Amino acid sequence: MEFRYDKEADANYVRLRHEQYAYREEINTERRIDYAADRKPIGVELLCASEGVDLRNLPEQDAISDLLSQHHIKVLAS
Repeated sequence: MEFRYDKEADANYVRLRHEQYAYREEINTERRIDYAADRKPIGVELLCASEGVDLRNLPEQDAISDLLSQHHIKVLAS
């Protein structure tokens, strides 16, 4: 699992697995999930990160929450 933060976009990206991107599902305007062709999630994009992030209904919530807390990102809901 890898973490990236884009300060200019105020966005976090958590890479769950190293597989080729096939498509994206937009959960809402601040949360998106990237998938491989086999429909397994490969990444999660979280926008407006400086305000805190909502992990509800995302894959691997506990692992993502642990990773974000290591980077001092506030988790609002999980």
